[in-house]
Amino acid sequence: MTETSETVRGTSIPLNEQVVVVTGGARGLGLAISRAFLREGARVVVGYHRSGDAAHRLAEEFPERARAVHLDVRDRERAFALPEEIRGLFSDDPTTLVNNALLDFSFNGDARPQAIDITPDVVQTQVDGSVMGPLAMIQALYPGMAQRGWGRIVNIGTNLFQNPVVPYHDYTAAKAALLSLTRTFSHDLGPDGITVNMVSGGLLRETDASSATPTEVFDAIAQSTPLRRVTTPEELADAVLFFASPWARAVTGQNLMVDGGLVKG
Repeated sequence: MTETSETVRGTSIPLNEQVVVVTGGARGLGLAISRAFLREGARVVVGYHRSGDAAHRLAEEFPERARAVHLDVRDRERAFALPEEIRGLFSDDPTTLVNNALLDFSFNGDARPQAIDITPDVVQTQVDGSVMGPLAMIQALYPGMAQRGWGRIVNIGTNLFQNPVVPYHDYTAAKAALLSLTRTFSHDLGPDGITVNMVSGGLLRETDASSATPTEVFDAIAQSTPLRRVTTPEELADAVLFFASPWARAVTGQNLMVDGGLVKG
């Protein structure tokens, strides 16, 4: 461990000094997360796959602190080239990673694949995006975090594997695997000053992915929560900030439910 890392170890980097990578950061929940970090003064890499226009519009709003970067998390070579690119953009290594990207998925209960006919390729699509993608991103950004002796990784999960009100088999299985990586990676990366946590929401009102969800489903979920309403992307984004903030410096390997109290534990 370098002298610099030993000096930093055990301290916390405030949000306004962090360099944050948000995958899928240009729309829906990802946009809310990107905006939350920008609101707190962080520098943000807005990773996008197909939403280039939205990513660049956000970057134009914050010309000093936001950059739009094309990023397909399934491309390991691209992921491993990212740290050098970020150093060119911000003259610093990323401190914080939010694995948010969601590939080719819509919360449409009527159109979901049924258990008896779901195909391996449908499941593999979600595994590639929600497990292999975060794996590549963590491994790519790890060296810079380890050298600094400090890093924050926040994975985006779901409450559906604890309360499968709609059995989205592919999405739920992939997110359950991501929770396992969250907990096991926290053990390996903890000695380097890197925390790994997950924030899990329920159905959010409203994102592109949930736009196909009927109003009556939102209403039924709202009535099942202690708060009697559906969580917004902005509310979940604030919980992501918590895990990146100094207040969570002793928290790792955890899964925080942000769903209005629908699921406990």
